[in-house]
Amino acid sequence: MSKRRFSFPYLIWMSIFIVVPLLLIIFYAFTDNSSGKTVFTLEHLKAIFEPLYLKVIGRSLYMSLIATVVCFILGYPAAMILASKDFAKKSTMLILIVLPMWMNFLLRTYSWLSLLENEGLINRFLTSIGFEQVQLMYNNFAVVLGMVYNFLPFMILPIYSVLVKIDKSVIEAAKDLGANSAKVFGRVIFPLSIPGVISGITMTFMPALSTFVISRLLSGGKITLIGNIIEQQFTITGDWGLGSALSLLLMVLIFVSMIFINKYGDESVGAGGLL
Repeated sequence: MSKRRFSFPYLIWMSIFIVVPLLLIIFYAFTDNSSGKTVFTLEHLKAIFEPLYLKVIGRSLYMSLIATVVCFILGYPAAMILASKDFAKKSTMLILIVLPMWMNFLLRTYSWLSLLENEGLINRFLTSIGFEQVQLMYNNFAVVLGMVYNFLPFMILPIYSVLVKIDKSVIEAAKDLGANSAKVFGRVIFPLSIPGVISGITMTFMPALSTFVISRLLSGGKITLIGNIIEQQFTITGDWGLGSALSLLLMVLIFVSMIFINKYGDESVGAGGLL
């Protein structure tokens, strides 16, 4: 009885902030009240398969995938350095990684404007040493850079939390059996770190796929992602039905991605154990 009592506030919280909004999204996605009467319809779901929206969805998947891959390439070595027992500045580096997350997301993204714009610090430095200005803003590069900067900690920290818990005696045993550094990493360290990698990929890919602030600011509105379309439907166009349908599609894409990532991760762990 006491356990039920303690879980009651959580159930209320989950109902208000998860279940009710989800039901409202489903309701608006499958209904239409343009005629003054609420009727069931599939028109909103049909609309999201128009070429315009399919192109935006494809672009969103492509750019979020690139950002996730870049975060993994940068984040895994950083997590390994942090988890190394020989690294003396671990606490300082952890603070530097977490510190930007203490600031407002919008403020962190705005800070890149002063760095990347034509008269920004980077172009000023390039022109001062004799180079021409480089177009760093209003393109795919700027959007992916903003994603990587904002979501890189979400890749590093889960991988680090798994790597730091790996039993060092397992690594020492592999070395004693004649495995070199590459084999130790490929057959011991990486397979054991797969749960952290899966968490990092999930925590990076999901917000990258649904973001709209980064693309709006760093592309100047020239690059539209699915998050921008959803925001416009709710705040500008006022078509809550189409916005809800796109939101449902986004949730389905994220859910399918999580299933694929978890399945692939389980297979990788099994293969690593066989090796």
